Amino acid sequence: MSTANDSETLTHRLILPRDANHHGTLYAGVLLSLALEAAYATAYRAAGLNANLVLKRVLDLRCYEPVPIGQVVEIRGREVHRARAHLVVALWGTPLPDRSGTWLDCAMQFVQVDAAGRPEPLPGTPDEVPPELPTPWHDLRERAMRLLAIRS
Repeated sequence: MSTANDSETLTHRLILPRDANHHGTLYAGVLLSLALEAAYATAYRAAGLNANLVLKRVLDLRCYEPVPIGQVVEIRGREVHRARAHLVVALWGTPLPDRSGTWLDCAMQFVQVDAAGRPEPLPGTPDEVPPELPTPWHDLRERAMRLLAIRS
């Protein structure tokens, strides 16, 4: 298992019976809440101590493995894109014991807002995230960029 570096945020969570569905695995609503908390922490850390962020969109959220009660999950998060007033963070759930692949991945878009709730510039310059990101961040960024282009 690789460790997170300074550009990553780690979140750990013990899956309790209250988090489970009728199959004894992580309930989808709790999964979404856990992912949002991990993504917000990642975005807040990336934007700085004066961040005033709101969620704009869940671009993508995928759960690949059922997570049983009693399992401690680890979610790694990283900023993968920054524009004038928004940033995109990606999440990657490190493999569960005895599994080789990720159990979760995700991309969420956050917007920096002022006191009136209007978008305002983030510190730093747009697209300051290097274009060549290591695995798995590169693939998650590519997916997020395709989904950002889709407007509702």
